[in-house]
Amino acid sequence: MGAIAASLYGAGVGRQEVINWGGLPLIATFFRASLTPDLGRDFLQIILRATGVTFAYGVCGTVLSLLLGFIGGIAASEMWWRTLWPRRPWLGRPLWVMVRGLLAVPRAIHELIWGLIFVNLIGLDPLVAVIAIAVPFGAIVAKVFSEILDETPSEPLQALVGAGVPPLMAFLYGLLPQALPNLISYSFYRFECALRSAAVLGIIGAGGLGYEIFLSLQSLRYEQLWTAFYALILLNGAVDAWSGWVRRQMGFTSRLDINAGGAPSQGSRSPTAMARYLMPLSLVAGAIAIPLCFASLDLGWQSLWAAPTWARLGELVQSSRPKPLTGEQIGTLASLAGQTVAMAILAITLAGIGGIIAAFPAAQNIWMPGGLLRPIGQRLEANDRTGNRGWGAGLALVLSRLLLLVSRAVPAPIWALVCLYGLFPGLLPGAIALALHNFGILGRLMAEVNENLDDRPVRALRALGSPSSLVLLYGLLPQTLGRFLAYILYRWEVCMRETVIVGLVGAGGLGRLMTEQISSFDYQGLTVTLGVFVVLTFGVDLISTRLRSVLH
Repeated sequence: MGAIAASLYGAGVGRQEVINWGGLPLIATFFRASLTPDLGRDFLQIILRATGVTFAYGVCGTVLSLLLGFIGGIAASEMWWRTLWPRRPWLGRPLWVMVRGLLAVPRAIHELIWGLIFVNLIGLDPLVAVIAIAVPFGAIVAKVFSEILDETPSEPLQALVGAGVPPLMAFLYGLLPQALPNLISYSFYRFECALRSAAVLGIIGAGGLGYEIFLSLQSLRYEQLWTAFYALILLNGAVDAWSGWVRRQMGFTSRLDINAGGAPSQGSRSPTAMARYLMPLSLVAGAIAIPLCFASLDLGWQSLWAAPTWARLGELVQSSRPKPLTGEQIGTLASLAGQTVAMAILAITLAGIGGIIAAFPAAQNIWMPGGLLRPIGQRLEANDRTGNRGWGAGLALVLSRLLLLVSRAVPAPIWALVCLYGLFPGLLPGAIALALHNFGILGRLMAEVNENLDDRPVRALRALGSPSSLVLLYGLLPQTLGRFLAYILYRWEVCMRETVIVGLVGAGGLGRLMTEQISSFDYQGLTVTLGVFVVLTFGVDLISTRLRSVLH
Protein backbone atom coordinates (compact mmCIF):
# COMPACT_ATOMS: atom_id res chain seq x y z
CA MET A 1 0.00 0.00 0.00
CA GLY A 2 2.90 2.32 0.74
CA ALA A 3 4.36 1.78 -2.73
CA ILE A 4 0.98 2.50 -4.33
CA ALA A 5 0.53 5.68 -2.27
CA ALA A 6 4.04 6.84 -3.16
CA SER A 7 3.36 6.13 -6.84
CA LEU A 8 0.14 8.17 -6.74
CA TYR A 9 2.04 11.02 -5.12
CA GLY A 10 4.75 10.80 -7.76
CA ALA A 11 2.07 10.92 -10.46
CA GLY A 12 0.86 14.24 -9.04
CA VAL A 13 -2.51 12.98 -7.86
CA GLY A 14 -3.81 15.32 -5.16
CA ARG A 15 -1.01 17.88 -5.47
CA GLN A 16 -1.25 19.19 -9.03
CA GLU A 17 -3.68 19.35 -11.92
CA VAL A 18 -3.56 16.16 -13.96
CA ILE A 19 -6.65 16.44 -16.20
CA ASN A 20 -6.43 18.50 -19.37
CA TRP A 21 -10.06 19.56 -19.71
CA GLY A 22 -9.40 21.18 -23.07
CA GLY A 23 -8.40 17.83 -24.56
CA LEU A 24 -11.55 15.94 -23.57
CA PRO A 25 -13.40 16.88 -26.82
CA LEU A 26 -10.59 15.14 -28.74
CA ILE A 27 -11.23 11.95 -26.79
CA ALA A 28 -14.93 12.22 -27.62
CA THR A 29 -14.06 12.68 -31.30
CA PHE A 30 -11.77 9.67 -31.16
CA PHE A 31 -14.40 7.32 -29.73
CA ARG A 32 -17.19 8.77 -31.90
CA ALA A 33 -15.22 7.72 -34.97
CA SER A 34 -15.59 4.09 -33.84
CA LEU A 35 -19.20 4.25 -35.04
CA THR A 36 -18.21 5.28 -38.57
CA PRO A 37 -15.09 3.29 -39.60
CA ASP A 38 -13.74 3.69 -43.12
CA LEU A 39 -15.15 0.77 -45.11
CA GLY A 40 -13.99 1.91 -48.53
CA ARG A 41 -12.97 -0.91 -50.82
CA ASP A 42 -9.43 0.36 -51.45
CA PHE A 43 -8.72 0.92 -47.78
CA LEU A 44 -10.17 -2.45 -46.80
CA GLN A 45 -7.81 -4.12 -49.26
CA ILE A 46 -4.90 -2.31 -47.61
CA ILE A 47 -6.08 -3.42 -44.17
CA LEU A 48 -6.53 -7.01 -45.36
CA ARG A 49 -2.94 -7.14 -46.64
CA ALA A 50 -1.69 -5.49 -43.44
CA THR A 51 -3.57 -8.07 -41.35
CA GLY A 52 -1.84 -10.87 -43.25
CA VAL A 53 1.56 -9.27 -42.63
CA THR A 54 0.87 -8.88 -38.91
CA PHE A 55 -0.25 -12.50 -38.71
CA ALA A 56 2.88 -13.66 -40.53
CA TYR A 57 5.11 -11.65 -38.18
CA GLY A 58 3.37 -13.21 -35.20
CA VAL A 59 3.72 -16.76 -36.54
CA CYS A 60 7.38 -16.45 -37.53
CA GLY A 61 8.37 -14.60 -34.36
CA THR A 62 6.60 -17.19 -32.21
CA VAL A 63 8.22 -20.17 -33.96
CA LEU A 64 11.73 -18.75 -33.56
CA SER A 65 11.11 -17.68 -29.96
CA LEU A 66 9.85 -21.15 -29.05
CA LEU A 67 12.93 -22.78 -30.56
CA LEU A 68 15.23 -20.40 -28.69
CA GLY A 69 13.11 -20.63 -25.55
CA PHE A 70 13.06 -24.43 -25.47
CA ILE A 71 16.85 -24.64 -25.61
CA GLY A 72 17.28 -21.74 -23.18
CA GLY A 73 14.57 -23.11 -20.89
CA ILE A 74 16.46 -26.38 -20.38
CA ALA A 75 19.72 -24.50 -19.84
CA ALA A 76 18.03 -22.15 -17.33
CA SER A 77 16.35 -24.99 -15.43
CA GLU A 78 17.86 -25.69 -12.03
CA MET A 79 16.55 -29.25 -12.32
CA TRP A 80 18.66 -29.76 -15.46
CA TRP A 81 21.90 -28.90 -13.70
CA ARG A 82 20.94 -31.04 -10.73
CA THR A 83 20.32 -33.95 -13.10
CA LEU A 84 23.54 -33.36 -15.01
CA TRP A 85 25.74 -33.23 -11.90
CA PRO A 86 23.70 -34.74 -9.07
CA ARG A 87 26.72 -35.19 -6.81
CA ARG A 88 28.36 -31.87 -7.61
CA PRO A 89 25.72 -29.15 -7.03
CA TRP A 90 28.47 -26.62 -6.37
CA LEU A 91 29.40 -26.90 -10.06
CA GLY A 92 25.93 -26.68 -11.56
CA ARG A 93 24.50 -23.83 -9.49
CA PRO A 94 26.94 -21.11 -10.67
CA LEU A 95 26.23 -22.08 -14.28
CA TRP A 96 22.48 -21.98 -13.62
CA VAL A 97 22.76 -18.51 -12.08
CA MET A 98 24.89 -17.33 -15.01
CA VAL A 99 22.37 -18.56 -17.60
CA ARG A 100 19.46 -16.94 -15.73
CA GLY A 101 21.43 -13.68 -15.54
CA LEU A 102 22.25 -13.73 -19.25
CA LEU A 103 18.59 -14.32 -20.15
CA ALA A 104 17.55 -11.32 -18.04
CA VAL A 105 19.24 -8.89 -20.43
CA PRO A 106 17.40 -9.64 -23.73
CA ARG A 107 14.00 -9.99 -22.04
CA ALA A 108 14.42 -6.70 -20.15
CA ILE A 109 14.76 -4.78 -23.41
CA HIS A 110 11.42 -4.32 -25.17
CA GLU A 111 10.95 -5.67 -28.66
CA LEU A 112 10.46 -2.12 -29.96
CA ILE A 113 14.00 -1.22 -28.83
CA TRP A 114 15.31 -4.41 -30.41
CA GLY A 115 13.52 -3.38 -33.59
CA LEU A 116 15.21 0.02 -33.57
CA ILE A 117 18.60 -1.65 -33.05
CA PHE A 118 18.12 -4.07 -35.95
CA VAL A 119 16.79 -1.32 -38.22
CA ASN A 120 20.13 0.43 -37.77
CA LEU A 121 21.94 -2.81 -38.62
CA ILE A 122 20.01 -4.27 -41.58
CA GLY A 123 17.56 -1.54 -42.60
CA LEU A 124 13.78 -1.82 -43.09
CA ASP A 125 13.47 -5.52 -43.77
CA PRO A 126 10.67 -7.85 -42.55
CA LEU A 127 13.44 -9.78 -40.81
CA VAL A 128 13.71 -6.87 -38.35
CA ALA A 129 10.21 -7.43 -36.97
CA VAL A 130 10.65 -11.20 -36.76
CA ILE A 131 13.99 -11.03 -34.92
CA ALA A 132 12.76 -8.18 -32.71
CA ILE A 133 9.99 -10.51 -31.51
CA ALA A 134 12.13 -13.67 -31.38
CA VAL A 135 15.00 -12.32 -29.25
CA PRO A 136 13.14 -10.98 -26.18
CA PHE A 137 10.33 -13.50 -26.48
CA GLY A 138 12.87 -16.32 -26.68
CA ALA A 139 14.37 -15.15 -23.37
CA ILE A 140 10.90 -14.82 -21.80
CA VAL A 141 9.88 -18.27 -23.02
CA ALA A 142 13.13 -19.71 -21.65
CA LYS A 143 12.44 -18.20 -18.23
CA VAL A 144 8.85 -19.49 -18.08
CA PHE A 145 9.78 -22.89 -19.51
CA SER A 146 12.54 -23.27 -16.91
CA GLU A 147 10.10 -22.41 -14.11
CA ILE A 148 7.58 -24.93 -15.44
CA LEU A 149 10.29 -27.61 -15.58
CA ASP A 150 11.50 -26.80 -12.07
CA GLU A 151 7.95 -26.95 -10.65
CA THR A 152 7.09 -30.24 -12.36
CA PRO A 153 7.19 -33.28 -10.00
CA SER A 154 10.64 -34.83 -10.36
CA GLU A 155 10.06 -38.31 -8.88
CA PRO A 156 10.04 -40.11 -12.29
CA LEU A 157 13.19 -38.23 -13.28
CA GLN A 158 14.97 -39.18 -10.06
CA ALA A 159 13.90 -42.82 -10.50
CA LEU A 160 15.41 -42.95 -13.99
CA VAL A 161 18.64 -41.30 -12.85
CA GLY A 162 18.84 -43.72 -9.92
CA ALA A 163 18.42 -46.62 -12.36
CA GLY A 164 21.49 -45.48 -14.29
CA VAL A 165 19.78 -43.77 -17.25
CA PRO A 166 21.96 -41.00 -18.76
CA PRO A 167 20.93 -37.51 -17.51
CA LEU A 168 19.75 -36.22 -20.89
CA MET A 169 17.60 -39.28 -21.60
CA ALA A 170 16.21 -39.20 -18.06
CA PHE A 171 15.34 -35.53 -18.49
CA LEU A 172 13.64 -36.11 -21.85
CA TYR A 173 11.60 -39.11 -20.71
CA GLY A 174 11.12 -38.43 -17.00
CA LEU A 175 10.34 -34.71 -16.83
CA LEU A 176 9.44 -33.28 -20.24
CA PRO A 177 6.34 -35.49 -20.83
CA GLN A 178 4.82 -34.21 -17.57
CA ALA A 179 5.64 -30.58 -18.36
CA LEU A 180 4.59 -30.79 -22.02
CA PRO A 181 0.91 -29.77 -21.52
CA ASN A 182 1.90 -26.57 -19.74
CA LEU A 183 4.63 -25.88 -22.31
CA ILE A 184 2.14 -26.24 -25.18
CA SER A 185 -0.46 -24.11 -23.41
CA TYR A 186 2.09 -21.36 -22.82
CA SER A 187 3.14 -21.52 -26.48
CA PHE A 188 -0.40 -20.61 -27.51
CA TYR A 189 -0.35 -17.70 -25.06
CA ARG A 190 2.97 -16.51 -26.45
CA PHE A 191 1.53 -16.56 -29.97
CA GLU A 192 -1.26 -14.23 -28.86
CA CYS A 193 1.36 -11.92 -27.31
CA ALA A 194 3.42 -12.02 -30.51
CA LEU A 195 0.46 -10.74 -32.54
CA ARG A 196 0.14 -7.74 -30.23
CA SER A 197 3.88 -7.08 -30.41
CA ALA A 198 3.80 -7.33 -34.21
CA ALA A 199 1.24 -4.51 -34.21
CA VAL A 200 3.43 -2.38 -31.93
CA LEU A 201 6.45 -2.85 -34.22
CA GLY A 202 4.56 -1.02 -36.96
CA ILE A 203 5.60 2.19 -35.21
CA ILE A 204 9.17 1.73 -36.52
CA GLY A 205 7.92 1.15 -40.06
CA ALA A 206 7.88 -2.64 -40.03
CA GLY A 207 4.55 -2.72 -41.87
CA GLY A 208 1.36 -4.53 -40.96
CA LEU A 209 -1.61 -3.23 -39.02
CA GLY A 210 0.59 -1.31 -36.60
CA TYR A 211 2.03 0.74 -39.44
CA GLU A 212 -1.43 1.54 -40.83
CA ILE A 213 -2.57 2.52 -37.33
CA PHE A 214 0.43 4.79 -36.94
CA LEU A 215 -0.15 6.47 -40.32
CA SER A 216 -3.84 7.02 -39.60
CA LEU A 217 -3.06 8.45 -36.19
CA GLN A 218 -0.46 10.82 -37.57
CA SER A 219 -2.95 12.17 -40.12
CA LEU A 220 -5.79 12.21 -37.52
CA ARG A 221 -7.96 9.97 -39.72
CA TYR A 222 -9.80 8.34 -36.87
CA GLU A 223 -12.26 6.50 -39.13
CA GLN A 224 -9.38 4.67 -40.80
CA LEU A 225 -7.76 4.17 -37.42
CA TRP A 226 -10.83 2.36 -36.12
CA THR A 227 -11.00 0.19 -39.22
CA ALA A 228 -7.48 -1.01 -38.42
CA PHE A 229 -8.48 -1.44 -34.76
CA TYR A 230 -11.41 -3.63 -35.72
CA ALA A 231 -9.16 -5.74 -37.93
CA LEU A 232 -6.71 -6.14 -35.05
CA ILE A 233 -9.54 -6.98 -32.64
CA LEU A 234 -10.96 -9.59 -35.04
CA LEU A 235 -7.51 -11.10 -35.57
CA ASN A 236 -6.86 -11.33 -31.83
CA GLY A 237 -10.35 -12.65 -31.19
CA ALA A 238 -10.05 -15.31 -33.87
CA VAL A 239 -6.67 -16.49 -32.61
CA ASP A 240 -7.94 -16.42 -29.01
CA ALA A 241 -10.98 -18.54 -29.90
CA TRP A 242 -8.96 -20.97 -32.04
CA SER A 243 -6.19 -21.46 -29.47
CA GLY A 244 -8.75 -21.91 -26.71
CA TRP A 245 -10.64 -24.52 -28.72
CA VAL A 246 -7.47 -26.44 -29.63
CA ARG A 247 -6.25 -26.41 -26.03
CA ARG A 248 -9.57 -27.71 -24.77
CA GLN A 249 -9.59 -30.53 -27.33
CA MET A 250 -6.06 -31.46 -26.28
CA GLY A 251 -7.11 -31.34 -22.62
CA PHE A 252 -5.00 -28.25 -21.76
CA THR A 253 -7.32 -25.88 -19.97
CA SER A 254 -5.10 -22.94 -19.11
CA ARG A 255 -2.96 -20.60 -21.21
CA LEU A 256 -0.49 -19.81 -18.46
CA ASP A 257 -0.13 -22.12 -15.45
CA ILE A 258 1.53 -20.04 -12.76
CA ASN A 259 1.60 -21.31 -9.17
CA ALA A 260 -0.18 -24.51 -10.13
CA GLY A 261 2.47 -26.74 -8.64
CA GLY A 262 3.72 -27.79 -12.05
CA ALA A 263 0.80 -30.14 -12.54
CA PRO A 264 -0.37 -30.41 -16.12
CA SER A 265 -3.54 -28.42 -16.66
CA GLN A 266 -5.55 -31.19 -18.25
CA GLY A 267 -9.26 -31.71 -18.42
CA SER A 268 -11.26 -34.86 -18.82
CA ARG A 269 -13.79 -33.89 -21.45
CA SER A 270 -14.01 -36.29 -24.38
CA PRO A 271 -13.89 -34.71 -27.85
CA THR A 272 -17.03 -34.74 -29.96
CA ALA A 273 -17.23 -36.41 -33.35
CA MET A 274 -16.88 -33.05 -35.10
CA ALA A 275 -13.91 -32.17 -32.90
CA ARG A 276 -12.19 -35.44 -33.82
CA TYR A 277 -12.53 -34.41 -37.46
CA LEU A 278 -11.67 -30.72 -37.08
CA MET A 279 -8.75 -31.16 -34.70
CA PRO A 280 -6.41 -32.89 -37.19
CA LEU A 281 -7.55 -30.43 -39.85
CA SER A 282 -6.68 -27.53 -37.55
CA LEU A 283 -3.24 -28.94 -36.77
CA VAL A 284 -2.54 -29.56 -40.46
CA ALA A 285 -3.61 -25.99 -41.28
CA GLY A 286 -1.23 -24.72 -38.60
CA ALA A 287 1.61 -26.84 -39.96
CA ILE A 288 1.00 -25.44 -43.45
CA ALA A 289 0.67 -21.85 -42.21
CA ILE A 290 4.14 -21.78 -40.67
CA PRO A 291 6.20 -22.32 -43.88
CA LEU A 292 3.74 -20.14 -45.83
CA CYS A 293 4.26 -17.26 -43.41
CA PHE A 294 8.05 -17.54 -43.67
CA ALA A 295 7.80 -17.70 -47.47
CA SER A 296 5.40 -14.75 -47.75
CA LEU A 297 7.67 -12.42 -45.79
CA ASP A 298 10.70 -13.28 -47.94
CA LEU A 299 13.07 -12.78 -45.01
CA GLY A 300 16.56 -11.63 -45.93
CA TRP A 301 18.52 -14.01 -43.73
CA GLN A 302 21.71 -13.34 -45.66
CA SER A 303 21.79 -9.78 -44.30
CA LEU A 304 22.57 -11.16 -40.83
CA TRP A 305 26.03 -12.34 -41.84
CA ALA A 306 26.67 -9.76 -44.56
CA ALA A 307 29.85 -7.70 -44.18
CA PRO A 308 28.02 -4.30 -44.04
CA THR A 309 25.88 -5.55 -41.16
CA TRP A 310 28.91 -6.53 -39.12
CA ALA A 311 30.61 -3.23 -40.00
CA ARG A 312 27.57 -1.28 -38.77
CA LEU A 313 27.46 -3.45 -35.64
CA GLY A 314 31.08 -2.57 -34.92
CA GLU A 315 30.33 1.14 -35.41
CA LEU A 316 27.27 0.85 -33.15
CA VAL A 317 29.25 -0.86 -30.40
CA GLN A 318 32.03 1.70 -30.74
CA SER A 319 29.63 4.64 -30.51
CA SER A 320 27.71 3.05 -27.60
CA ARG A 321 30.57 2.89 -25.12
CA PRO A 322 29.31 4.84 -22.14
CA LYS A 323 31.17 7.77 -20.63
CA PRO A 324 31.52 8.42 -16.89
CA LEU A 325 28.33 9.97 -15.52
CA THR A 326 28.14 13.35 -13.85
CA GLY A 327 26.26 13.87 -10.61
CA GLU A 328 23.48 15.64 -12.48
CA GLN A 329 23.07 12.73 -14.91
CA ILE A 330 22.94 10.23 -12.06
CA GLY A 331 20.26 12.31 -10.36
CA THR A 332 18.22 12.49 -13.58
CA LEU A 333 18.46 8.75 -14.14
CA ALA A 334 17.48 8.04 -10.54
CA SER A 335 14.46 10.34 -10.80
CA LEU A 336 13.29 8.82 -14.09
CA ALA A 337 13.89 5.31 -12.77
CA GLY A 338 11.64 6.14 -9.83
CA GLN A 339 8.96 7.40 -12.24
CA THR A 340 9.25 4.20 -14.27
CA VAL A 341 8.79 1.98 -11.22
CA ALA A 342 5.88 4.13 -10.03
CA MET A 343 4.27 3.90 -13.47
CA ALA A 344 4.53 0.11 -13.45
CA ILE A 345 3.13 -0.14 -9.90
CA LEU A 346 0.14 2.07 -10.69
CA ALA A 347 -0.50 0.27 -13.97
CA ILE A 348 -0.48 -3.23 -12.51
CA THR A 349 -2.56 -2.15 -9.50
CA LEU A 350 -5.31 -0.69 -11.70
CA ALA A 351 -5.12 -3.59 -14.16
CA GLY A 352 -5.18 -6.16 -11.35
CA ILE A 353 -8.23 -4.66 -9.64
CA GLY A 354 -10.07 -4.34 -12.94
CA GLY A 355 -9.07 -7.84 -14.00
CA ILE A 356 -10.37 -9.42 -10.78
CA ILE A 357 -13.70 -7.61 -11.13
CA ALA A 358 -14.10 -8.53 -14.82
CA ALA A 359 -12.96 -12.14 -14.33
CA PHE A 360 -16.25 -13.20 -12.76
CA PRO A 361 -18.77 -12.00 -15.37
CA ALA A 362 -16.31 -13.09 -18.11
CA ALA A 363 -16.23 -16.70 -16.84
CA GLN A 364 -18.84 -19.05 -18.30
CA ASN A 365 -19.29 -21.05 -15.11
CA ILE A 366 -20.13 -18.29 -12.61
CA TRP A 367 -23.42 -16.48 -13.27
CA MET A 368 -24.69 -18.26 -16.35
CA PRO A 369 -27.68 -20.62 -15.85
CA GLY A 370 -26.35 -23.79 -14.27
CA GLY A 371 -23.20 -21.98 -13.12
CA LEU A 372 -21.60 -22.01 -9.68
CA LEU A 373 -23.64 -19.05 -8.41
CA ARG A 374 -26.83 -20.13 -10.21
CA PRO A 375 -27.26 -23.91 -10.05
CA ILE A 376 -29.88 -25.71 -12.12
CA GLY A 377 -32.00 -26.50 -9.09
CA GLN A 378 -32.42 -22.82 -8.23
CA ARG A 379 -33.80 -21.52 -11.51
CA LEU A 380 -37.26 -20.91 -10.06
CA GLU A 381 -36.25 -18.08 -7.77
CA ALA A 382 -38.49 -15.02 -7.96
CA ASN A 383 -36.21 -12.97 -10.16
CA ASP A 384 -35.56 -15.97 -12.44
CA ARG A 385 -39.16 -16.64 -13.51
CA THR A 386 -39.11 -14.09 -16.27
CA GLY A 387 -35.69 -15.25 -17.49
CA ASN A 388 -34.29 -11.74 -17.07
CA ARG A 389 -31.44 -12.93 -14.91
CA GLY A 390 -30.41 -15.51 -17.51
CA TRP A 391 -30.43 -12.88 -20.25
CA GLY A 392 -28.54 -10.51 -17.97
CA ALA A 393 -25.83 -13.06 -17.22
CA GLY A 394 -25.43 -13.86 -20.92
CA LEU A 395 -25.23 -10.19 -21.84
CA ALA A 396 -22.68 -9.57 -19.06
CA LEU A 397 -20.59 -12.49 -20.35
CA VAL A 398 -20.55 -11.18 -23.92
CA LEU A 399 -19.92 -7.54 -22.98
CA SER A 400 -17.19 -8.34 -20.46
CA ARG A 401 -15.34 -10.60 -22.90
CA LEU A 402 -15.68 -8.01 -25.65
CA LEU A 403 -14.34 -5.32 -23.32
CA LEU A 404 -11.36 -7.49 -22.39
CA LEU A 405 -10.69 -8.28 -26.05
CA VAL A 406 -10.75 -4.62 -27.14
CA SER A 407 -8.65 -3.60 -24.16
CA ARG A 408 -5.82 -6.05 -24.88
CA ALA A 409 -6.00 -5.83 -28.69
CA VAL A 410 -5.35 -2.07 -28.85
CA PRO A 411 -1.60 -1.51 -28.36
CA ALA A 412 -0.47 0.29 -25.21
CA PRO A 413 1.16 3.21 -27.14
CA ILE A 414 -2.21 3.96 -28.75
CA TRP A 415 -3.92 3.97 -25.36
CA ALA A 416 -1.13 6.31 -24.17
CA LEU A 417 -1.76 8.77 -27.01
CA VAL A 418 -5.49 8.73 -26.24
CA CYS A 419 -4.77 9.33 -22.54
CA LEU A 420 -2.49 12.24 -23.44
CA TYR A 421 -5.48 13.95 -25.05
CA GLY A 422 -7.18 14.27 -21.67
CA LEU A 423 -4.24 14.19 -19.24
CA PHE A 424 -1.14 16.31 -18.92
CA PRO A 425 2.14 14.59 -19.89
CA GLY A 426 3.71 12.55 -17.12
CA LEU A 427 3.66 9.09 -15.68
CA LEU A 428 -0.12 9.02 -15.03
CA PRO A 429 -1.22 8.74 -18.71
CA GLY A 430 1.43 6.05 -19.21
CA ALA A 431 0.21 4.14 -16.16
CA ILE A 432 -3.42 4.33 -17.29
CA ALA A 433 -2.49 3.22 -20.82
CA LEU A 434 -0.58 0.21 -19.51
CA ALA A 435 -3.43 -0.53 -17.11
CA LEU A 436 -5.97 -0.55 -19.93
CA HIS A 437 -3.88 -2.92 -22.04
CA ASN A 438 -2.97 -5.28 -19.20
CA PHE A 439 -6.52 -5.21 -17.84
CA GLY A 440 -7.64 -7.11 -20.93
CA ILE A 441 -4.87 -9.69 -20.57
CA LEU A 442 -5.25 -10.21 -16.83
CA GLY A 443 -9.04 -10.34 -17.02
CA ARG A 444 -8.91 -13.12 -19.61
CA LEU A 445 -6.31 -15.13 -17.68
CA MET A 446 -8.25 -14.74 -14.43
CA ALA A 447 -11.51 -15.73 -16.10
CA GLU A 448 -9.84 -18.99 -17.14
CA VAL A 449 -8.78 -19.54 -13.52
CA ASN A 450 -12.45 -19.23 -12.52
CA GLU A 451 -13.51 -21.64 -15.25
CA ASN A 452 -10.96 -24.26 -14.20
CA LEU A 453 -11.36 -24.15 -10.42
CA ASP A 454 -12.48 -27.07 -8.26
CA ASP A 455 -16.24 -26.58 -7.84
CA ARG A 456 -16.72 -29.02 -4.93
CA PRO A 457 -16.33 -26.41 -2.12
CA VAL A 458 -18.74 -24.11 -3.96
CA ARG A 459 -21.31 -26.88 -4.45
CA ALA A 460 -21.01 -27.79 -0.78
CA LEU A 461 -21.70 -24.22 0.32
CA ARG A 462 -24.64 -24.05 -2.08
CA ALA A 463 -26.04 -27.29 -0.70
CA LEU A 464 -25.94 -25.76 2.79
CA GLY A 465 -28.08 -22.85 1.59
CA SER A 466 -25.36 -20.16 1.54
CA PRO A 467 -26.27 -17.03 -0.46
CA SER A 468 -24.28 -16.10 -3.57
CA SER A 469 -22.30 -13.37 -1.78
CA LEU A 470 -20.94 -15.83 0.80
CA VAL A 471 -20.27 -18.46 -1.85
CA LEU A 472 -18.23 -15.87 -3.71
CA LEU A 473 -16.29 -14.79 -0.61
CA TYR A 474 -15.69 -18.20 0.96
CA GLY A 475 -15.95 -20.63 -1.95
CA LEU A 476 -14.48 -18.86 -4.99
CA LEU A 477 -12.00 -16.23 -3.81
CA PRO A 478 -9.99 -18.49 -1.46
CA GLN A 479 -9.28 -20.82 -4.39
CA THR A 480 -8.54 -18.18 -6.98
CA LEU A 481 -6.94 -15.27 -5.13
CA GLY A 482 -3.48 -16.84 -4.98
CA ARG A 483 -3.48 -17.47 -8.73
CA PHE A 484 -4.84 -13.97 -9.36
CA LEU A 485 -1.99 -12.42 -7.37
CA ALA A 486 0.55 -14.65 -9.15
CA TYR A 487 -0.71 -13.42 -12.53
CA ILE A 488 -0.60 -9.81 -11.33
CA LEU A 489 3.01 -10.21 -10.20
CA TYR A 490 3.92 -11.89 -13.49
CA ARG A 491 2.38 -9.06 -15.50
CA TRP A 492 4.17 -6.53 -13.27
CA GLU A 493 7.43 -7.72 -14.81
CA VAL A 494 5.90 -7.22 -18.27
CA CYS A 495 4.64 -3.76 -17.30
CA MET A 496 8.19 -2.73 -16.47
CA ARG A 497 9.26 -3.63 -20.00
CA GLU A 498 6.24 -1.90 -21.53
CA THR A 499 6.93 1.41 -19.80
CA VAL A 500 9.45 1.92 -22.59
CA ILE A 501 6.87 1.96 -25.37
CA VAL A 502 4.49 4.36 -23.64
CA GLY A 503 7.48 6.53 -22.79
CA LEU A 504 8.42 6.65 -26.46
CA VAL A 505 5.15 8.48 -27.20
CA GLY A 506 5.73 11.01 -24.42
CA ALA A 507 4.22 9.38 -21.33
CA GLY A 508 7.28 9.89 -19.12
CA GLY A 509 9.84 7.73 -17.34
CA LEU A 510 12.99 6.24 -18.81
CA GLY A 511 11.18 5.63 -22.11
CA ARG A 512 10.86 9.35 -22.73
CA LEU A 513 14.59 9.81 -22.12
CA MET A 514 15.26 6.98 -24.57
CA THR A 515 13.20 8.80 -27.19
CA GLU A 516 15.35 11.91 -26.83
CA GLN A 517 18.56 9.87 -26.95
CA ILE A 518 17.47 7.94 -30.05
CA SER A 519 16.38 11.15 -31.82
CA SER A 520 19.76 12.79 -31.11
CA PHE A 521 21.76 9.61 -31.89
CA ASP A 522 23.14 9.66 -28.34
CA TYR A 523 24.02 5.98 -28.23
CA GLN A 524 26.36 6.41 -25.29
CA GLY A 525 23.54 7.80 -23.17
CA LEU A 526 21.15 5.18 -24.54
CA THR A 527 23.46 2.38 -23.39
CA VAL A 528 23.47 3.77 -19.86
CA THR A 529 19.68 4.18 -19.85
CA LEU A 530 19.19 0.63 -21.10
CA GLY A 531 21.57 -0.58 -18.39
CA VAL A 532 19.48 1.14 -15.73
CA PHE A 533 16.37 -0.37 -17.25
CA VAL A 534 17.87 -3.87 -17.22
CA VAL A 535 18.78 -3.47 -13.53
CA LEU A 536 15.24 -2.29 -12.72
CA THR A 537 13.67 -5.17 -14.62
CA PHE A 538 15.98 -7.68 -12.98
CA GLY A 539 15.07 -6.28 -9.55
CA VAL A 540 11.35 -6.46 -10.25
CA ASP A 541 11.86 -10.00 -11.57
CA LEU A 542 13.53 -11.07 -8.33
CA ILE A 543 10.85 -9.46 -6.16
CA SER A 544 8.05 -10.93 -8.26
CA THR A 545 9.58 -14.41 -8.26
CA ARG A 546 10.09 -14.33 -4.48
CA LEU A 547 6.52 -13.17 -3.84
CA ARG A 548 5.09 -15.78 -6.21
CA SER A 549 7.07 -18.49 -4.43
CA VAL A 550 5.43 -17.36 -1.18
CA LEU A 551 2.00 -17.64 -2.81
CA HIS A 552 2.76 -21.13 -4.14
